[in-house]
Amino acid sequence: MLELRPNCECCDRDLPNGAAEARICTFECTFCAECVEHRLDNQCPNCGGNFSVRPTRPQALLEMYPVSRKRVLGSQPECAGAR
Repeated sequence: MLELRPNCECCDRDLPNGAAEARICTFECTFCAECVEHRLDNQCPNCGGNFSVRPTRPQALLEMYPVSRKRVLGSQPECAGAR
């Protein structure tokens, strides 16, 4: 099951379900469009995956499987200035 995290893993920007600026990488890491384009040079610092627009999940699925609050990044040098 695709795990949609509610915040950018770089700058911690809120990315609710349906947010147009949300991006996910090949391995489901979640970032905002600004971080992807300006800080990460379109490559995921976690796994090296490519980015695409994050899909949305119907409300019924969100209720059955709530979004994870888990963050993958500990401290990446690319994101250090964003916090």
